[in-house]
Amino acid sequence: QVQLVESGGGLVQAGGSLRLSCEASGRTLSVFHMAWFRQAPGLEREFVAAISWNGDSTYYTESKKGRFTISRDNAKNTLYLQMNSLESEDTAVYYCAARLPGLTAQSAGLPSYYYYWGQGTQVTVSS
Repeated sequence: QVQLVESGGGLVQAGGSLRLSCEASGRTLSVFHMAWFRQAPGLEREFVAAISWNGDSTYYTESKKGRFTISRDNAKNTLYLQMNSLESEDTAVYYCAARLPGLTAQSAGLPSYYYYWGQGTQVTVSS
């Protein structure tokens, strides 16, 4: 069992930046592949980015490439999402998630592959 707690969300103006964190407890984060998803009101949960257990492989939704960067610090048991050039369309609740099965490009964005989820952190981008 692992507990995930997101932080770092808030209100930011369009064009600004935020860094989200996801801290794990209960088990070491290093055994899990990790990802960020987001969900805006009235919309389905959307894949943002994923990273392999050792950080060697990363996957992004095409529209997030270049603006968002996923990273991890296994020594701190923490996952990060650096978000730059934020747009109003980025307004959503952001969730971190953990999985054990092998991480592939085809499955990285599929929520059903992820066993553990955090409670989410709200990001609001004002235009």
